[in-house]
Amino acid sequence: MPNSPKETTRLTSATLGRQNSRRAVNTAVERGSTVLFENAEVLYNDDIKPTYGTDGLSTQNELCRLIAELEGAQESFILPSGLAALTLPMFAFLSAGDEILVVNSCYRPVRRFLETQMKRFGVITRYYEPRLTPEEVLALATPQTKMIYVESPGSLTFDIQDIPGIAKLAKARGILTLCDNTYGAGVLFKPLAHGIDLSMQALTKYVGGHSDVLIGSVSVNDPKLAKGLHDAIKAWGFFTSADESYLASRGIRSLHLRLKQSGDSALKVAKWLEGRPEVLKVVHPALESHPGHEIFKRDFTDANGLFMVLFKGNGDKDSQAFLNKLKLFGLGFSWGGYESLATNSEPQIRGRARLSDEPDPYLQGSAVRFYVGLEDPDDLISDIEQALSVFG
Repeated sequence: MPNSPKETTRLTSATLGRQNSRRAVNTAVERGSTVLFENAEVLYNDDIKPTYGTDGLSTQNELCRLIAELEGAQESFILPSGLAALTLPMFAFLSAGDEILVVNSCYRPVRRFLETQMKRFGVITRYYEPRLTPEEVLALATPQTKMIYVESPGSLTFDIQDIPGIAKLAKARGILTLCDNTYGAGVLFKPLAHGIDLSMQALTKYVGGHSDVLIGSVSVNDPKLAKGLHDAIKAWGFFTSADESYLASRGIRSLHLRLKQSGDSALKVAKWLEGRPEVLKVVHPALESHPGHEIFKRDFTDANGLFMVLFKGNGDKDSQAFLNKLKLFGLGFSWGGYESLATNSEPQIRGRARLSDEPDPYLQGSAVRFYVGLEDPDDLISDIEQALSVFG
């Protein structure tokens, strides 16, 4: 082949990188627990894989191949949820007495996990503000700091971090970096190419794409990290079913198209909202009004379908009333599927660590997070417009 195919072709093609043992375009769903061996002499040969269904069969292996291609990784692992993919690296590489620095805009279930399970195992968590420069983040590190957790844009508040800068300084100090790349979906941002050690994403979101699968991934380039993840997955018995793996593999074929439409539509809705008198602020990293816009533009190829709006309302009461008037937006958590969603953000924002005495700017007015799916954006704008009477 004279020219290397582009990423969209590599992920979509039914012939590249796969063993074509049958004529079906899609990978077969291979279910199984017991694996049969050729003879008794190899029953306990650790070099023979798989030895049991939890090692993953052809359906899981195909998804791992596709995710590694997407993330630019030497090896990718799949787990039964995005949260499992986030927490497993912490279990794998942190020990009692170690410390992890965590961005304060992190995904809320990560905070819960750190403050219950990892605290119980003697791991110390310290939070830092996402607006800190890489030098300021690393200045917080101590000899006990073994990992830094980054997430950009941050959950709900969409704060932007200088991930390449943090990764570079952390590597020089021998500190591992773990990045939640669910927003970038492996398409808009490539953490491993920017120096991150462990890149995870909730495949539940954009890769699955249809709100019917729970699955996550972790990707690495370092063979030592790959072994650590493999050993931890095996020790904890994490297993991802063939059916979930099949759905994620199918979703990845149309990922680029869905992500592009979702992102473009969301930006159109966000720009319309910027001109509305009911709005205090639209928080969308692709807008020039966003304080992290320049870093976002430098590191990301585009935006996805998520953003937040601060309306001129009275907190939870008005944001809930607004949500109840929406007709086309579903009221539910998660995102990345074909359907648009909206949630009020105040309860989760209030759960962040208080790192200063300054008022939280995201708790002024009424906060609503929008996810724009594949509907026509003009219809979504009309739906939002009729619900804005709550703030009139």
